[in-house]
Amino acid sequence: MKFYRVHQDTASAYTGSLDAVNKWCLPGVEPCSRCHAGGGSPWLSYPCVDLSSLPRTELEKLSDPWPVSREEFSRLQALVAPLAPSWALLEPGAQLGPCEGKGSGRFGSLFLSDAASLFVQQASLGGLVAAGVKGLEGCPVTIRFRGKQAPALLQLQLELHGLLHRDCLPAVREPPCLTCGARKEDWPRTLILDAASLPEDRDVFRHRQGWATVIVSERFVEAVTRLELDGVRFEELEVREG
Repeated sequence: MKFYRVHQDTASAYTGSLDAVNKWCLPGVEPCSRCHAGGGSPWLSYPCVDLSSLPRTELEKLSDPWPVSREEFSRLQALVAPLAPSWALLEPGAQLGPCEGKGSGRFGSLFLSDAASLFVQQASLGGLVAAGVKGLEGCPVTIRFRGKQAPALLQLQLELHGLLHRDCLPAVREPPCLTCGARKEDWPRTLILDAASLPEDRDVFRHRQGWATVIVSERFVEAVTRLELDGVRFEELEVREG
């Protein structure tokens, strides 16, 4: 099966934009004393996760992305874990809960925000499900739209699948930091996917190593084409065995 990276279709006439973030987040972490790695990444998002049952004081901490100590991060991570999917990667900066904020403009059937968050119109989601596309979990948003015809957008909660093939990785890689375990990685210019790491039962997912990369299967692309959905474009990725 072929696999594709999703891009926003900037050549289309759609003008949709979002000024919105998910309701909660795991904070960043303070810089490591040895390698100085720290902060957090917002590319991991779990919009269907509901943290509202947690105490108010904890929710306040889970609404502030400002870096905390690694001990405090681990505590908050353990607090969130039982409420998140078992497959979720709860890294510093991970976004949780419904997307909230403001939106404007005209949206296509699909919308990719900040290169990493995939939204779909509710009617289009129903068509994709009926077409047999697998791995679609749409989560309601709390976004105020300007204009009379507000789009019924859902944010997709994407699982993590796929690894880089060794042929696009450097021959010599730096070892992980002895203190925090972080490893400096340069994302390759040309992606080559490891065939054995790709799912057979998910047609849309987030790359396990490059969280800002949304990938879909040939079956997803065929369904989008057949249903005449728009708003995004697809770039075929190379897949290699071994």
